[in-house]
Amino acid sequence: MSENSLKQRLQNLAKLPKMRENSSVMDKLRANGFSRRDFMKWAASMTAFLALPASFAPSVAKAAQMADRLPVIWLHMAECTGCSESLLRSDTPTIDSIIFDYISLEYHETIMAASGWQAEENLENAIEKYKGKYILMVEGAIPADSSSYFLSIGPKGATGQEHAIHAANHAAAIFAIGACSSFGGIQAAAPNPTNAQPLHKITNKPVINVPGCPPSEKNIVGNLLHFLLFGTLPALDAYNRPKWAYGRRIHDLCERRGHFDAGEFVERFGDEGAKQGYCLYKVGCKGPYTFNNCSQERFNSHTSWPIQAGHGCIGCSEPDFWDNMGPFEEPLGDRLYKSVFGGLGADAIADKIGIGVLAVTGVAIAAHALIASTKK
Repeated sequence: MSENSLKQRLQNLAKLPKMRENSSVMDKLRANGFSRRDFMKWAASMTAFLALPASFAPSVAKAAQMADRLPVIWLHMAECTGCSESLLRSDTPTIDSIIFDYISLEYHETIMAASGWQAEENLENAIEKYKGKYILMVEGAIPADSSSYFLSIGPKGATGQEHAIHAANHAAAIFAIGACSSFGGIQAAAPNPTNAQPLHKITNKPVINVPGCPPSEKNIVGNLLHFLLFGTLPALDAYNRPKWAYGRRIHDLCERRGHFDAGEFVERFGDEGAKQGYCLYKVGCKGPYTFNNCSQERFNSHTSWPIQAGHGCIGCSEPDFWDNMGPFEEPLGDRLYKSVFGGLGADAIADKIGIGVLAVTGVAIAAHALIASTKK
């Protein structure tokens, strides 16, 4: 989309009715101690995250200020609510979480006051009022078909599968939030007694997967901003994950990468290598197999992330990670890894290398050169 087309879209958005007449994004930001300068720095950062030209930063800022023009319906399925909690439960709110709070969140069971019949009525009213215009976000895996009764919601006892299909049928765009909704998560782990399924297997409409346990708030808000800006879905990878967020492996930008290249590994938790910040591959880090931006974005107000804290990546943004990536404190190189990419990317190389190879430090470095040269 050209800059002129983008300006025209933003002008059209500005003509839509505001859903928060007495407040603005800047009012909320100032109330939480953020200045206009902080906001513009955030807009520039988000522009870079979305892989847009720097000249788009003012447009990203304008889109964020019109976030209340975008009605959002958020459904909870079989999950722990961790994705919502990570976004909402912050004692030091970030600009991302404040902007998410500013959008027109028409239905979200965790934070709304209504329950029972009133909640059901609110959901139906929102779907009807904004039919074809709202963003649907779904958190959690969905028990399906003959096992759908494992998840019954609301006073009418409708199944989660029925709710998801009904809401998806009238949505302008659909996002699966978190590992469970994207790929099934722990609910779908073997033997999967409830037949829990990811959202894309429940609806026949396009679904953008935003996996992670939980995904970062920037990955959630960034996709909303992309839709606000362009009215289209972002470029996606083989698993319908936005490339701007999931286009690189954790390993690519890991602060311990130099130690991997030098053959310096933690052999067991608490050893001298652990104290020196050596690579965690031998104690189970799945960073070389996992596509996400955790090493850039980080968690806990962007101050830390699991590898910085001393534990390896568990691969939570990959399909079937609970079955494929475990045991979480043992290297995948000790056994064959069933490639989740079906012959694409770094995981296919891991298959070809064979059992035990990656457990040997010297060969691990050679294998790393092969992995790094492979394109998805």
